Amino acid sequence: MELIKANAMKALSNPGVVSRQILNPDNSTSKRVTITEVHLEIGASQPRHIHESSEQIWYAVQGTGKLLLSENQEQEFTAGDVVRFADGDVHGLYNDGNTEFVYISVTAPPIHFGYAYQEEN
Repeated sequence: MELIKANAMKALSNPGVVSRQILNPDNSTSKRVTITEVHLEIGASQPRHIHESSEQIWYAVQGTGKLLLSENQEQEFTAGDVVRFADGDVHGLYNDGNTEFVYISVTAPPIHFGYAYQEEN
């Protein structure tokens, strides 16, 4: 068993985006998943990107936004929805709603996301 206490969960941030690292290579020995809780302020975005050798599943907890997909496609993503991105799928998110957007992300195999954020708290 492995218990991750709240004080072991760091937050990574970019302007308008905070990614709370619930379970990652820094606080867990898991070789299978990374779990993050991501908050986007109104108007904030995560630019389109890919993970070449990991898949991601996002569960929208709060708000309404737009998934930013390949070939400049967009798709509505709202609380209660789940989306899965296979290895190499282009994905990002724009919060075009009127409240903070929150989602839970599960990534397998694990990724240390520090490279994608400007600050660590």
